[in-house]
Amino acid sequence: MPAAREALLDAALSALSTLPWATVRMVDVASAAGFSRQTLYNEFGSKDGLARALVRRAADGYLAGVEQALESPGGTGDRLAATAAWTVRAARTNTLVRALLTGCWGERLPRPARLSGPPSSPVPAQRRADAGPPTPAELLGLVRDRAVAALDGGRPPHDPALAVTCEIALRLALSYAVAASSVATDAAPLVRDVVERWPAG
Repeated sequence: MPAAREALLDAALSALSTLPWATVRMVDVASAAGFSRQTLYNEFGSKDGLARALVRRAADGYLAGVEQALESPGGTGDRLAATAAWTVRAARTNTLVRALLTGCWGERLPRPARLSGPPSSPVPAQRRADAGPPTPAELLGLVRDRAVAALDGGRPPHDPALAVTCEIALRLALSYAVAASSVATDAAPLVRDVVERWPAG
């Protein structure tokens, strides 16, 4: 029931924009989405399951944006600059993405833990969500590895210097996401400049 799942996740995200996660009620999420509470429980299993799905969707959306940014025209500097710009924009506009990237969840957000055992939901999308969100280090590693593959032709072995370049670009973007510069609000020009000066750029 993908349409129901997306509608329920949208309703949960909308509720989270005005309420702390602890006060978001399942019955209200179901009602706002136009589905029964039973449908909500069938899809997510519990409020924790809903939280895991919400955070997983945020991670997947961020990674999809990374893929799109890496397809930008231009050389290594341009494509990493586009990835940096997307990272900063996503972190500033989506509190879940910011939490995923920084590890700073705050009291208003759901902070789903990984399940102790293997995911067992009958819903495939929920089994994936129940595996838990990536840590900031894991997410950074995923983005770095995707960037290296996109910039290095997708075939291993990859140039180790390119991996370092990608990691530096991403860490610069994260610094802008956490604390904007007083000189500039866009990380892209700095990333482009650093990458063009770095040996692997």
